[in-house]
Amino acid sequence: MEYIEIPGLGKPVSRLVKGTDYFYHESYGRAAANLDAFLAIGGNAVDTAHVYCGGQSEEVLGRYMKERGNRDRLVILTKGAHHDANGPRVTPEAIRHDLESSLKRLQTDFIDLYALHRDDPSVPVGPIVEALNEPIRSGKVGAIGVSNWTWRRIQEANDYAAANGLVGFTFSSPNLSLAKPNEPFWPGCVSADAETCAWHERTQMPLLSWSSQARGFFTGRFSPDVRDNPDIVRVFYNDGNWERLNRAKRLAAEKNVSMIQIALAYVLNQPFPTCALIGAQSPEELRSCDEGSKIRLTREELAWLDLEAERG
Repeated sequence: MEYIEIPGLGKPVSRLVKGTDYFYHESYGRAAANLDAFLAIGGNAVDTAHVYCGGQSEEVLGRYMKERGNRDRLVILTKGAHHDANGPRVTPEAIRHDLESSLKRLQTDFIDLYALHRDDPSVPVGPIVEALNEPIRSGKVGAIGVSNWTWRRIQEANDYAAANGLVGFTFSSPNLSLAKPNEPFWPGCVSADAETCAWHERTQMPLLSWSSQARGFFTGRFSPDVRDNPDIVRVFYNDGNWERLNRAKRLAAEKNVSMIQIALAYVLNQPFPTCALIGAQSPEELRSCDEGSKIRLTREELAWLDLEAERG
């Protein structure tokens, strides 16, 4: 397993990050076995959120760490300030509430990586950055970041932090995948486009990609005439992605790997630090991700997969 460094954390972060948005109390045994297997291949980073599974995701993870006595082996990434039925909640009050709730559910006094789950561009960055610096000063949080923020808002927030002697964001977690979305999978979500990737290359800010394998688009079960998954059709069905899939298939054959592993390698071979959030729920899926994380792609192969020449 390879690792990256995230400024402010002081411990390595595995390039595969285990997703937990299917962790429920009723299936605790399955979740625990899944985490055991992930640790066995060298993984240490686990992604959860205040809203996942109505809070059960964090609670299951907290129970697991307490029973195994392995809190120090894990890097916890959790997220707060997601909108609710009344709308956006990116406020200092919501941040404080969700963070304290997450700490209790996780049965820990420290969260390694804390991110805002959504953005509300109508809220100035100043109060947000100031609110997130409070738990850093008190030792409750290691590093702060964002999920589903545009690079311009991140830059604005970090400029504010630098001008005011505060800690800024040191990681971002948008969607980044070989398949390019027609529209956000969920309202308010952000996918990394070419401009975003160029900014990450300039700044070398780590990017932790959710839906890094495009929700199974490259498994081989999808084709233009297979339309049984309306969300996949809505988000990923376009001519460019069919060409990317064909190229992934060709490159996979050359390297004797699978298309889905090429899609994972695309995320992990960017010219800036990246991690891939994975949803592997079986030993076979986990093994595939582990093997895929070791594939090396050249800059030329990345450009070819991404149809860069065709864009001129």
